[in-house]
Amino acid sequence: MALPLALTMGDPAGIGGELSIRAWAALRGHGPKFVLLDDPARLPALANAIGVPLKLRIVNGPDASGFDDALPVLPIPLATPARPGHPDGANAAAVIASIDRAARLALSGEIGGMITNPISKATLYGAGFAHPGHTEFLAALCNVPGQEVMMLASPELRVVPVTVHLSLRDALARLTPALILHAARTTHAALKRDFAIASPRLAIAGLNPHAGEQGALGAEDAEMIAPTIATLRAEGIDATGPWPPDTMFTARARPTFDAAICMYHDQALIPLKTLDMDHGVNITIGLPIVRTSPDHGTAFAIAGTGQADPTSLIAAIDMAARMARARTGEAGA
Repeated sequence: MALPLALTMGDPAGIGGELSIRAWAALRGHGPKFVLLDDPARLPALANAIGVPLKLRIVNGPDASGFDDALPVLPIPLATPARPGHPDGANAAAVIASIDRAARLALSGEIGGMITNPISKATLYGAGFAHPGHTEFLAALCNVPGQEVMMLASPELRVVPVTVHLSLRDALARLTPALILHAARTTHAALKRDFAIASPRLAIAGLNPHAGEQGALGAEDAEMIAPTIATLRAEGIDATGPWPPDTMFTARARPTFDAAICMYHDQALIPLKTLDMDHGVNITIGLPIVRTSPDHGTAFAIAGTGQADPTSLIAAIDMAARMARARTGEAGA
């Protein structure tokens, strides 16, 4: 891949820094190249604490040359030294700046895509951050607010929740045909553009047990979801369902579709994380840029101890590289 990727710092009190160092150590020599947007002053001590030999190369832009010999770091200075496990609102501006800079590099075409380390939303909210999270902030930066859709992907499964971070009661109240259509259309387009799947197959989950059991267990499947599927099929999208949620993720069912459109958060994330938590990747589709992230949080409880597993971050970096190749039509996507 001609263009490097950009990796944001995440919350500096979390595990993002040590995961970034471990990812570089694992990928140097053969993996996708990336530039880390972080404070270089904190990285050597962190590398020593987790026992990873580290050499840094300070860069002024997205220059990943020499990646195999040294970790390229585009400096984003912290306001105060980070303490593992102790988030500090004084560093919120640097966390936000890291995300902002990576997104703008992607929008300008200087990088192939961005990978975001986990942030602490509560810490950012306390510093005046006005967005619910990473995804909405990136959509605003890309000038496509409301178009963003969350996909979780692993080697076993791709899932898209139509409603995301809501209580189950609120999710059911918020669910509409328009939301289902938006999630399905965005997924269909992303599977073609970002995953090089010429004819994507979508499995649409039912809402109720047994997909409503012909109305005996709820009317939503027949009255809302089935007509939505008919609309998608009329548009030429290969959508099937409503699938009974308790059987659509079995080993026999999964090979019959390329992504599952699920009605609420846990309906999507429980099967994916049960099948392969370590290799799960969070992807924001519907953006003009490539953005992935590991499928876990800041893990303040183990930050700085060397226990953090970089598998999901490495998977996110690899996924971003493959998506970038697919967008440019390169081989190996």
